[in-house]
Amino acid sequence: MSKWYNPPRTRNLYTPESSEPFKISRSKIDRFVSCKRCFYLDVRLGVSRPPGFPFTLNNAIDELFKKEFDIHRKAKTTHPIVKAAGVDAVPFQSKELDAWRDALRRGIMFHHKKTNLIVRGGIDDVWVNGDGELIVVDYKATSKKDEVNLDAEWQDGYKRQIEVYQWLFRMNGFKVSD
Repeated sequence: MSKWYNPPRTRNLYTPESSEPFKISRSKIDRFVSCKRCFYLDVRLGVSRPPGFPFTLNNAIDELFKKEFDIHRKAKTTHPIVKAAGVDAVPFQSKELDAWRDALRRGIMFHHKKTNLIVRGGIDDVWVNGDGELIVVDYKATSKKDEVNLDAEWQDGYKRQIEVYQWLFRMNGFKVSD
């Protein structure tokens, strides 16, 4: 039995002297914000955090939402939930959507030349409003009995997640709703 729960990686490590761009995910940025030591151990030494609990039900709901919104994307119609919320938007049509949704291998990317980082993130969906602005969407499932909001400190990561995605779309030349 290994003395490590996750043996250290030897690939995808950040080397400051390297001239090759380093790919960094939205979740790694969040790790830096929440724990700089954990971030360093991960990207420099290859020691990852132990995996979290799988959110099987949440993942299933996420996939069902994507499929349901894809039906409205194909029909170019507003989803009833979006309409009920008073949002003027339809799912955005793009050949890149499958790549943008692929969080593990692709996602939406931008090479930030000043830092030589390729920042990337895998989105759940993108809608477009009546002004032609993109609305970046991330589906979340909850069993919360009270009104759903983003006011708790532990939800700051959700806000940061969307902000990184918005930044990525802006850096790729898209007009993005705040």
